[in-house]
Amino acid sequence: MTTTLYRRGRIRSAAHPSATAMLVDGERIAWIGAEEDAPRAERVVDLDGGWLAPAFVDAHVHATSTGLALSGLDLSGATSLDDVLGRVRRTAAALPAGAVVLGTGWDETRWPEGRPPTARELSNASGHRPVYLSRVDVHSAVVSEELLARAAVPHDDGLVRQDAHHQLRKLAFESVTPAQREVAQRATLDRAASLGIAAVHECGGPEIAGEEDFRALLSLDGPRPEVVGYWAELGAVEKARELGARGAAGDLFADGSIGSRTAALNSPYADDDPHFSHSGEPYLTEQEVADHVIACTRANLQAGFHCIGDAAIHRVVAGFTAAAELLGDDALRQARHRLEHVELVGKREIAVLARLGVVASVQPAFDAAWGGRHGMYAERLGAWRAGKLNPFAEMAQAGVELAFGSDAPVTPLDPWGAVGAAVQHRTGHHAIALEQAFTAHTVGGWRAAGDDASGVLAAASPATFAVWDGEYGVDTPAPTCRLTVLRGEPIFRSGDA
Repeated sequence: MTTTLYRRGRIRSAAHPSATAMLVDGERIAWIGAEEDAPRAERVVDLDGGWLAPAFVDAHVHATSTGLALSGLDLSGATSLDDVLGRVRRTAAALPAGAVVLGTGWDETRWPEGRPPTARELSNASGHRPVYLSRVDVHSAVVSEELLARAAVPHDDGLVRQDAHHQLRKLAFESVTPAQREVAQRATLDRAASLGIAAVHECGGPEIAGEEDFRALLSLDGPRPEVVGYWAELGAVEKARELGARGAAGDLFADGSIGSRTAALNSPYADDDPHFSHSGEPYLTEQEVADHVIACTRANLQAGFHCIGDAAIHRVVAGFTAAAELLGDDALRQARHRLEHVELVGKREIAVLARLGVVASVQPAFDAAWGGRHGMYAERLGAWRAGKLNPFAEMAQAGVELAFGSDAPVTPLDPWGAVGAAVQHRTGHHAIALEQAFTAHTVGGWRAAGDDASGVLAAASPATFAVWDGEYGVDTPAPTCRLTVLRGEPIFRSGDA
């Protein structure tokens, strides 16, 4: 094995806070300390004052959708309904005959019109092509008349939710060829590596991108971030194992999203849309949750669910409690199950999650995008309930392990942005300290996948790290990644590295 000495830098190691050099032997760190005490090495890398720190982990991504947005129709920056239709028109004109127009990221709450396009408007803009445009939260979509003609589903003038959305999403994504899919997946992983991300957790499932997409991502070769796969299908223990998933978890939907008004709440939504003066509906029963957790625990597999609203979180936590009554708290703690988002969570539920060792895979960028007294959350829920969302400080204080992610393409791959959003939470008492946030995006991500060895710089630990130019802080511009290394192997080098 080749030994490499990284010298003349700043090493972020709790065990060696004044270290300026680090020796890597194969896949592991062999030594950390002062440069003048460094052992000999076959290769030397001059850090030139840069700082070396554990690489990030993004604990929740959708690689194909993210890659399609990176290289295709990304509507996250659209400023109006007309802007969206213009982008659809230009995209459609560049596609071959019969191709489906795929886009993501629109958010009608930021437009002067305050509404998404209709099916007829999409048909006219696309030259009467099939069009599928997912909302920013990917829990609803607008589609053209041509795509609606392929399935008899309920819709609101082209706006589809819940099962109708899942059916049309599946139809739309069937148009993506294996070659297009590989380009999209590699674009996502390349982008992640360039941001100092050494591992991503892919949240796949039958209602997301399907088995073929999941298998293809896990089998990609070449230098790239590690992909930890989660398969979201109820009771599918053997399926998850056969697919190579770390757990039957991830986006196993217990409810939807606040933006699409499909998150399950204990009391009705507060905004005045006449079609949605309801509280949303949980997708799973307490018994279904319990049975799934029991099956996964017995199979030594992680279980987990997507849950956002307080009604859905209550059902999920009640299911975990029932599973613990049968199997014991220790069995669940050892399995290290996880929940995604966990936004409108109460004190009682937090206490149960801490007791049972359930990891909270959370997205600080959600608060940055939609939090605050005048954000989308406040519009949908009212300012009082919106102020209860994403209580990171309370969860951390109770002992709940936090793992940060982006849910890309819902929010962009942006680990420093996530760290900053957690430290500068729009509801001040939910904020956490900078070191806590950095740890949640490094150590927390590895621990969420059952890896307790990674995420720190210490002798004998995996040599997984990033080298940065710029200051490590929130009040300064985000550092620039120069080099990303996964278990001793570089997966990204900037032009200057």
